[in-house]
Amino acid sequence: MTATDPALTALAQGWCALSLLHGRIEAHIERALQAGHDLSVREYSLLDVLSRQHDGDGGHLQMKQVADAVVLSQSATTRLVTRLEDRGLLERYLCPTDRRGIYTNVTEAGMKLLEEARPTNDAALREALDEAAKNPDLAPLVQAVQTLKAPVPA
Repeated sequence: MTATDPALTALAQGWCALSLLHGRIEAHIERALQAGHDLSVREYSLLDVLSRQHDGDGGHLQMKQVADAVVLSQSATTRLVTRLEDRGLLERYLCPTDRRGIYTNVTEAGMKLLEEARPTNDAALREALDEAAKNPDLAPLVQAVQTLKAPVPA
């Protein structure tokens, strides 16, 4: 394929449209969460992911799993956990069966903030999608997003 190959050009244009949609949605949610709850999109995502873990077999996520879920490197995820821990929204403790393992849980204050921020996140997502749907180049992507289901972890 060459740089002028129509299939490559269409693929690149599709990728640009998807990237544009993602950027617009994330920026809109970021502004809403910052204004209403002093949370970034990444902080909200981390609290959300960690709030869904449970005690028992397979209930706690390893840092790599958390990093994958919030789409950050492991080192960036660790820094994010530390920031939220410093704010009293997360706490870490040693795994009772493997002293090398460290678990991270959402504190009561973190759960309260997450529950307060969830409607803001959901409304901002809806607003961003509705706005993007008005753009003929993004409308098909918005339609696709609205039909997707969350993937089941392997």
